[in-house]
Amino acid sequence: MGLRIDNNRCLRCGMCTGIEPDVFEFNDAGDIEIKEDKITEENKKLVEEAKNTCPVKAIEEVEEEKVDTE
Repeated sequence: MGLRIDNNRCLRCGMCTGIEPDVFEFNDAGDIEIKEDKITEENKKLVEEAKNTCPVKAIEEVEEEKVDTE
């Protein structure tokens, strides 16, 4: 699962950081950042809940880019 925050829409209310602080955090500029390496099978439900709870739908699911190892 890949995620992106649309910081143009984000209200910075912190609902996502409250639901899953291991994945969502405020950066020094006050924007929300996603720690992609912290999304696990165990917390996918919380990540989905945070995405669905966002009042302005600023959390978007995106396809992860596949790295070509050839």
